[in-house]
Amino acid sequence: MPSLSRELVFLILQFLDEEKYKETVYKLEEETGFFFNMRYFENCITNGEWEEVEKYLSGFTKFDDNRYSMKIFFEIQKQKYLEALDKREKGRALEILVKDLKVFSTFNEELYKEITMLLTLENFRENEQLSKYGNTKSARAIMLVELKKLIEVNPVFRDKLQFPTLKNSRLRTLINQSLNWQHQLCKNPRPNPDIKTLFVDHTCGPPNGARAPSPVTNPLIGSIPKVGGFPLIGACGPFQPAAASAPALVTASIAGWMANPSSVANQAVSASPIGLSASGTAASMVKRPRTPTINLAMDYQTADSENVLKRPRPFGISEEMNSLPVTYPGQSHAHTLYSSDDLPKSVFANIDQGSTVKSMDFHPVQQTLLVVGTNIGDITIWEVGSRERLVSRNFKVWNHGACSMTLQATLASECTAAVNQVIWSSDGDLLGVAYSKHIVHVYSYHGSNDLRSHLEIEAHIGSVNDLAFSQPNKQLWVVTCGDDKTIKVWDAVTGNRQFTFEGHEAPVYSVCPHQKENIPFIFSTAIDGKIKAWLYDNLGSRVDYDAPGHSCTTMAYSTDGTRLFSCGSNKEGESHIVEWNESEGAVKRTYCGLGKQSVGIVQFDTTRSRFLAAGDEFQVKFWDMDNVNLLTAINADGGLAVMGVLLI
Repeated sequence: MPSLSRELVFLILQFLDEEKYKETVYKLEEETGFFFNMRYFENCITNGEWEEVEKYLSGFTKFDDNRYSMKIFFEIQKQKYLEALDKREKGRALEILVKDLKVFSTFNEELYKEITMLLTLENFRENEQLSKYGNTKSARAIMLVELKKLIEVNPVFRDKLQFPTLKNSRLRTLINQSLNWQHQLCKNPRPNPDIKTLFVDHTCGPPNGARAPSPVTNPLIGSIPKVGGFPLIGACGPFQPAAASAPALVTASIAGWMANPSSVANQAVSASPIGLSASGTAASMVKRPRTPTINLAMDYQTADSENVLKRPRPFGISEEMNSLPVTYPGQSHAHTLYSSDDLPKSVFANIDQGSTVKSMDFHPVQQTLLVVGTNIGDITIWEVGSRERLVSRNFKVWNHGACSMTLQATLASECTAAVNQVIWSSDGDLLGVAYSKHIVHVYSYHGSNDLRSHLEIEAHIGSVNDLAFSQPNKQLWVVTCGDDKTIKVWDAVTGNRQFTFEGHEAPVYSVCPHQKENIPFIFSTAIDGKIKAWLYDNLGSRVDYDAPGHSCTTMAYSTDGTRLFSCGSNKEGESHIVEWNESEGAVKRTYCGLGKQSVGIVQFDTTRSRFLAAGDEFQVKFWDMDNVNLLTAINADGGLAVMGVLLI
């Protein structure tokens, strides 16, 4: 094939691998002969899948191509023969001898005779040369070492053992560039083009008289990602999502964000609508844990880096968690101001985790149970009252064979991963864990120390930065986001992917699923400060705004689900905690009292629809939701620069 055709095959292989069409990937590798997947070959040998081994190998070489190829095929057939003898299946062994090994007699008749004589022995290990033959597993491992050496020196495999270095989703990027180029050739280009198909070149319809088709019936949606989501197209590109295209069923809370967008890019945070302009930088920010952090400077790099979020994060206080008891006043009036007497003043418990804490979450029902995730991938469930460690799990991939080539390569260089998020489902029956390497684990919890593996999902390319449970239409789903700039929705029972939301131009930092007026939706924030909102469909984002200060932001609703807040820090160390007016898409109030030079990303929590709490400047700071002034600040035994808070 010409060189461009060969490169196209690699782009398709990358696409298929990212979409997890595993069998198709291996079939295409075999049929084209461009890339020999050594990992897949090893797995087939280890599992004794001899038919697939020979079939896959035959896509690259024949036994008589050269002496190396002949040796490879001979070793495979010999191993099959010995395993049949070891199982006392002499009929099967005779079949292999006649059908598969006979061809090699032409080249070495004496060896073939010696192999034939093994049929007459009660145990082939009586043969001196085979006396040290162990069990099947060890024999396959020894043979694999020899086969890998033969493959590496075989000229037939030259340039076929290394997959080319490609940026993520390269084929999607090229398609997006093509669509923009086609749009530039339109005689009457429209600001918000309607892309119906990739089967023919795009052209915009006549400027007048033709009614634009409804996005609900757009046949393109669902078949390929939203064109605005490709990473090389800027926020001002012609194929970015348009707010005006959102369907009428959007709730008032989201529709308001789109109705009166401000044209001012960088207004003050106070009470003005969020700016519409693109963020001025593509800087990548370290993803937070929602937990305590030590005094490490925030680490930035470009959003296009393949190692975003792979470096040390602002981790938790080294190995301890401080538990502060929280009590609440009896008043129920929404506008009552509370004093510092209603808040904790001293540490209730210190728990020695043993490694750096990255994320934690209290059980929604058994509220003295705390799950903790660490920088080395451990998760632990604690009984806070007794300080008893109920159950622990180390990071381990449950099914290596199902891993993509990218993840296998990552695990080969470093076998551990940090926990980015641990969170309980609303009923506490499931526990979700997001790791810094591709993987999401979902456990089922049955009380005490009974924690069982439920689902393993390779959710994203790179780090999985956040995870949340969502239950639209009484279906329990898992929502994830990651380095690959996408948000994905998974069935919490089967692990099947339901939706992929594309449109962010930087790694996605956090997700906040919610439901209002029976309409479920998801807020997402990226490390470039962009906020987007999505319905559970394939019609793209409904809003595109900047977080206050272009900060790396977390969003959360009050306990009663009526009020929306966000908190975050930008790369200059400026932090903002605000309440949103959902109907207008504007900041309703900005809370005072955060430090001006945060060394990490300030985290916060809401509780009982009354208080906000944030970890900042070695303290836990509290606000009454209805008062922008700081209510009180409490030391947590020191040692914390930026602290994640979790209230029960």
